Amino acid sequence: MRALTVLLSTVLVSATLAAPAPGLAATRPEAATVNVVYQRADFAAGTFEGTAAGDGLSFAAAAGTTTYTDALGTKSWEYARWTGPERTIDFAATQLIASWTADVPAGSWLQVEVRGRHAAGLTKWYVLGRWAYGEGDIRRTSVPGQADADGTVSVDTFVAASDKQINAYQLRLTLYRTPGSGVTPTVRTLGAMASNVPDRKTVPVSPGGGAWGTELSVPRRSQNVHEGHYPEWDGGGQAWCSPTSTTMVLGYWGRWPSAQDTSWVDPADPNPEVDYEARYSYDYAYQGSGNWPFNTAYAGRYGLNGFITRLRSLTELERFISVGIPVITSQSFKKGELPGAGYGTNGHIMVVVGFTATGDVIANDPASATNDAVRHIYPRADFENVWLRSSSSGGIVYVIYPPGHALPATTPGLPANW
Repeated sequence: MRALTVLLSTVLVSATLAAPAPGLAATRPEAATVNVVYQRADFAAGTFEGTAAGDGLSFAAAAGTTTYTDALGTKSWEYARWTGPERTIDFAATQLIASWTADVPAGSWLQVEVRGRHAAGLTKWYVLGRWAYGEGDIRRTSVPGQADADGTVSVDTFVAASDKQINAYQLRLTLYRTPGSGVTPTVRTLGAMASNVPDRKTVPVSPGGGAWGTELSVPRRSQNVHEGHYPEWDGGGQAWCSPTSTTMVLGYWGRWPSAQDTSWVDPADPNPEVDYEARYSYDYAYQGSGNWPFNTAYAGRYGLNGFITRLRSLTELERFISVGIPVITSQSFKKGELPGAGYGTNGHIMVVVGFTATGDVIANDPASATNDAVRHIYPRADFENVWLRSSSSGGIVYVIYPPGHALPATTPGLPANW
């Protein structure tokens, strides 16, 4: 579960349901109001302090030494840093989410920060995450308590103050390692999604985007079969929708933990790979495994690319299904608002795996009693509404795929949101 505590962004898309088409419908006049863009970091540019660009961004030499204190104690660390160039946004953005994949061996970790620019100048640097694969170096964590007059950080999302919407931003990466160790943490991908959500209670249904009648063979996993498992990592059940959904997608790509990796899991557990991910994406400040970028960073552990963005419609989502990429979505709804679900939620993650011949959504919904019950068909209009409206996630998705697997083309005439 991921409770939706901030207003999230998307774009007003209006159309009636259409028959499947080979591509997106022609850009409509109202689509010009879209306010979402995703930008990948270019590690060849920026300011380097002990970092080196090549196949990603790596720790090359120590720029300094610092200490860090958490529940594991106070430790000394060498650090190297990269500060990205300022990136402009062609609208007034209310929110920004950064996501990354990295190779972070034992004895190293990383920190991602952002600062924005608004009409009155620059904000301070805000921490969007402190990440490590393992548990022996630091406690993997978001950083609460960063509110000031310019904005705040809600778990993984920078939220601009209402009068300080940003028109540009910078990202900063700091890589840490045990002094004198020679360990080389490397960030393979980094990007940021900036957005501004229109306030809307309902969202019109979108036309077909070319994937009607396509269903991807994504393994099915239920979060509910883990009810009460490992309370130190939030106890399974409804709390584990995000790790369960991410695990399903990793299984689709043939990349998830081995039997040796999961040997610590209770042998009676039906799907130990889910427990494993809940443990290794756990955010010790949020006290859950629902931190969005921590889930895509976990996918990076297996050599996959992953990022967080917002999509504008199911029409756009169909583009991913058409090229063989399942999409993880975030939504909230009251009981009865999503026919066939049978429950309500203030924040839930599931996997869109395809579309019926008439355009309805085929989802692997982990909020199911058993693995066999995970496949659901949800009416297109109802699903799109509870996913995109401003009281929900505003179209948040995780996109996870192997390097070399081409992403679909972005929507012509609109800012690129992947």
